[in-house]
Amino acid sequence: MSKIPVGILGATGAVGQTYVKLLESHPFFEIALLSASTRWEGSSYREALQGRFRESFAEETLERRLQPMQALPIIFSALGNEDAEKVEEGFAAQGSAVFSHASIHRTASDIPMIIPEINPGHFSLIAVQQKNRQWNRGFIVVKPNCTLQSFLLPLFPLHQAFGLKQALVTTMQSTSGAGGSFELERNIIPHIKGEEEKSESEPLKILGKIHEGKVVPATEIVFSSHCNRVPVCHGHLACVSASFEKPLDEESIRSIWDSFSGLSLPSSPKKPLHYFEDCDRPQPLLDGYLEGGMSIAIGRLRKCSIFDVRFTGLSHNLIRGAAGGSILCAELAYQKGLIHG
Repeated sequence: MSKIPVGILGATGAVGQTYVKLLESHPFFEIALLSASTRWEGSSYREALQGRFRESFAEETLERRLQPMQALPIIFSALGNEDAEKVEEGFAAQGSAVFSHASIHRTASDIPMIIPEINPGHFSLIAVQQKNRQWNRGFIVVKPNCTLQSFLLPLFPLHQAFGLKQALVTTMQSTSGAGGSFELERNIIPHIKGEEEKSESEPLKILGKIHEGKVVPATEIVFSSHCNRVPVCHGHLACVSASFEKPLDEESIRSIWDSFSGLSLPSSPKKPLHYFEDCDRPQPLLDGYLEGGMSIAIGRLRKCSIFDVRFTGLSHNLIRGAAGGSILCAELAYQKGLIHG
């Protein structure tokens, strides 16, 4: 089977490098284009990185020349909002399946924001999107904020069983979540611009229903978030307290988490949720790379004196929360016949 050519936009940044590393030997997709700032066009990937290596790459990858952006069957875009707004819809109009990180797309009613284990049914919006925008085969799928996976993936199977009512989430987010240009030393910053709003609104779209060709966000659930930047290189940690419609106990929760299975796709972890018994786990340094960084590490499940239960969740922000999550979305779209080589 011939592999599908993909392009990576913003290939030199933290998320872009993670894409490149994860796609170097992918069974479905092959890198056909690396693109970054126009000043690096024609330069090798090694030259463009200029000592900003976050990953170890194959020599063939490092010698690859950066090219101008162009339409390909799949585009993985790590561009910021300003650049994404200029180019991503254009590529979709030319027939590319665009998997975007840009928050400008997350509120659009006809652009699905997908965590594959939670809302794969939202891929049905692609047909609506194509009709609305008069696109033929192209489309845009957007990933959610990188911190959502740390708390929403553990909450989702509990919501299915018991009906989530409200959740209070305090996140401790790593410096690499700021795009690699953020420095912290012996300090915590108790504010990340826009993160709390995204952490409260985006889960409602993901858990929402499709009605008359658009997502209707969930209205029966309330999220409240505190988002903090902490001096950790990789990994977003969430402390969660939650209440549910139906009574639940720790044994039932553990059983549900343990039986929550992955997808039959190359990037999917066999066990998306791993529970740790030790009272001091999970920890980003020890547990951030479970199943290649695609699993969520959970710990400290216990009763809550105000809500029903509380626990801690950890996800790798650059892998599960960014590049790996988007690649898993693309694999699922390919499996559903939505992507054509």
